Amino acid sequence: MNVKETGKILMVNYKDIDNLNITEIPTARFLHDGGWDSTHRYVLMAANQSNKIAVVDAKEGKRTAIIEVDKIPHPGRGANFVHPKFGPVWATGHLGSEKIALIGTDPVKHKANAWKVVQMLDGQGGGNLFIKTHPKSKNLWVDTPLNPDPKLSKSIAVFDINNLDKGFRCCRSRNGPA
Repeated sequence: MNVKETGKILMVNYKDIDNLNITEIPTARFLHDGGWDSTHRYVLMAANQSNKIAVVDAKEGKRTAIIEVDKIPHPGRGANFVHPKFGPVWATGHLGSEKIALIGTDPVKHKANAWKVVQMLDGQGGGNLFIKTHPKSKNLWVDTPLNPDPKLSKSIAVFDINNLDKGFRCCRSRNGPA
């Protein structure tokens, strides 16, 4: 559980429902939302107004890292995929900038990249709410519904995961502005 403004995450062990065990983990203030890494061991939570991502090891019940990202990270649940150069990553977009942060998530096989921003991509502009992919997909999808430009707010930036340096293609809604 996020205790949002306080910067604390509470891990609740429901094994004995009559005697809950709660572990308090200090992270970064202004927690908002986040998601799991691909192994479901680590949870990554955006601290929006702190411009940080907090990483908690759910197995050990402790904070693993606090990662500086760009202005107002907003991952939804984030997106997990295997980066061709850096291995497993978790991605977040931002409300306050066009940046998309890719954070290394494999402390075993890619230790040098773990819990660091390994790459920043340029997206369409601030206003990102959700970033998605699928294990069988070669694409990373990034929305910008809060962008004040109607053309951008009704479109999706689509990145080729195997060629991220190429930039994105823009897909627009048929019902939105051309």
